[in-house]
Amino acid sequence: MSIQEISKHAVLPPIISRSDKEFLESMQRYIITETERVGCNEEGPADEYYIIYRNVFDKVIEYVTAYKSILTSIKKEYDAFIERIKKDQRTAFNLHGKLKVLAAEPTTLVYHRKRTIQLEANHQRLQIIFYALTSWVKSDMSSSFQDFVKQMEKTKDLYGDQGIVEELCEDPSKTKEAEILLYYIERFNELISLGEYEKAICFAANSPRRILQNIGTVNKFKAVGKIRGKPSPLLLFFEAVFSTSHAHRRPVNAELTLEGIKCGLSEKRLDLVINWVTQERLTFSEEAGDVICAYGEQNAHYKAKCLALAQIIYNECSVHNKAVLCLCKQGQIHEAMQYIQQFKDLTSDDLMQLIKLCPHHQLIWCLTKEWNGKPPFLSFGLVILHLFSVDMKKVAIKLLQEVNEGGKDVIEHLMINNPFCCLERWQEVASICLQHGFDRLCDDIMSVLRSQAGVTEISEEDDTVNLMEHVFW
Repeated sequence: MSIQEISKHAVLPPIISRSDKEFLESMQRYIITETERVGCNEEGPADEYYIIYRNVFDKVIEYVTAYKSILTSIKKEYDAFIERIKKDQRTAFNLHGKLKVLAAEPTTLVYHRKRTIQLEANHQRLQIIFYALTSWVKSDMSSSFQDFVKQMEKTKDLYGDQGIVEELCEDPSKTKEAEILLYYIERFNELISLGEYEKAICFAANSPRRILQNIGTVNKFKAVGKIRGKPSPLLLFFEAVFSTSHAHRRPVNAELTLEGIKCGLSEKRLDLVINWVTQERLTFSEEAGDVICAYGEQNAHYKAKCLALAQIIYNECSVHNKAVLCLCKQGQIHEAMQYIQQFKDLTSDDLMQLIKLCPHHQLIWCLTKEWNGKPPFLSFGLVILHLFSVDMKKVAIKLLQEVNEGGKDVIEHLMINNPFCCLERWQEVASICLQHGFDRLCDDIMSVLRSQAGVTEISEEDDTVNLMEHVFW
């Protein structure tokens, strides 16, 4: 073997004495021979390559007696780092195998990817440490290992995204998080498969980071169905999740809240739903309010409670038109008017729709008259025309009867104090009154129109024009 070949694999510092030189050459020949025999190369982290250099290191320690203690300490640390790398590689391999089993679980996939990133960062750190350690051994070792590392970091002789000192001091507990989460998922699935639903429920409700509080878990309990003689596992799951919501900083999300409310109502447990909505930390949605309203429509006995409950949810979600509708359907007209006055973003179209859905006479009168010193929200004339246009003729006629009974003063007040309805539309109202037998009311409307400035009466003989025509000068 030539000197050039031996120099190519030189890993130890030059030694001056003849005996030291012979020892070094024997070690180099051993490295070359063994690496060729096992067929490994310097680029890969093969176990055989590591074993060869570990044996060489042992021989060096035995030979250099003066540095035996410190070299033994270095080798111990070196072996510990190598073992850590192997352990993390085994962990990564196991996690990849488990991922295949749990591929159908979206949350598992997310946390496995996070774990993979963590392992790659753990492996990079160990490479940095290994590089630093071997460089220190090759130096005169006059400074401590930590000082040596700091100096290398300052001279940019280290690679990596973060400083080596920070890497070495990082809290290793964070790397265990993914393993803990994975354990909860595996144990939960195991309990489900064994039919131990109550334990599975407890596991899911108390899972770290709420990893098992999701629609995937809901679907698993839905698949279980009902068990004769026992409460629904799905309902018990929501009871557990909602009851522990106070322990978390964030409330249960909207999707899970909606599913829980649906489950409670399907099991005819309105009492639970009431408790959840009023006591627990949930995230409400318009859909949740709609579900409760629908339940009240199907179960007349609980309608009032459902309306009150839905009104809380709509108010929380700022769905103002449905919140005020719930108040009106409960007969709380005064409260509804206060709500409308407080939330001024309700449009006239919203209020017309409100009347259509809840044609309460008191509500219509409140909307078409002054309220707390404020002008009316709607015009009485436009409300009448709207009711006729949406096939709510009976409601409109009832209102006209009430106005007719009040006399001319009532209709005059409604017409003059509301600017939203133009004179042409009042003509239409008068025509409707005439068609349905309210002759006196028609005359009263016409009389008020005649008294307005800028209005000229048209001859009755001219049937090609409307009853009245106004001209603005």
